[in-house]
Amino acid sequence: MENSSLKIKTIDITYIAIFAALIVICSWISIPTQPPFTLQTFAVFCALGLLGAKKGTASVLVFLFLGAIGLPVFSGFKGGIGAILGATGGYMVGFIFMGIIYRIGEIIGKGKNVINIIAMVIGLLVCYAFGTFWFMVVYTKNTGAIGFGKAFSLCVLPFIIPDIVKLILADILIVKLRKALRIGGTSL
Repeated sequence: MENSSLKIKTIDITYIAIFAALIVICSWISIPTQPPFTLQTFAVFCALGLLGAKKGTASVLVFLFLGAIGLPVFSGFKGGIGAILGATGGYMVGFIFMGIIYRIGEIIGKGKNVINIIAMVIGLLVCYAFGTFWFMVVYTKNTGAIGFGKAFSLCVLPFIIPDIVKLILADILIVKLRKALRIGGTSL
């Protein structure tokens, strides 16, 4: 007898693929500020919030896999393992940690929106920390030593307010779409 909890449904695969594509498209959208930022994090928030941690993280993994094999899915139409292993690749890998922390929030919060938001904020902070550490290691190897404060001011500080805005907008969209997107009596 098959275990139905281990089966993945075609609709789940479809949603995972759609949200992986959304992450790709949002990584290509660059807001021309100094420094420029993309909507990639917004798409990750939406994937986690609408699909849940497991399927949302699967979307992130598909996105990273497509980029790793060389497809130009990252910001600036970059691709390849070198983009992931580069100085800012840790922030993309950090999206996986966002999914893990969001899953913990799902377990603790049992669907409460405030817990989901807290889990996304904590996940983003872990993503920042992991990405900054990664940046420091790669930067030191390629250019020379860099302190945490300098790395933080270059890689995190300019993105805090845009990421807060993206989180708020994603939450508004998630709440609206959860109500609207009910298929066969169940939501995404």
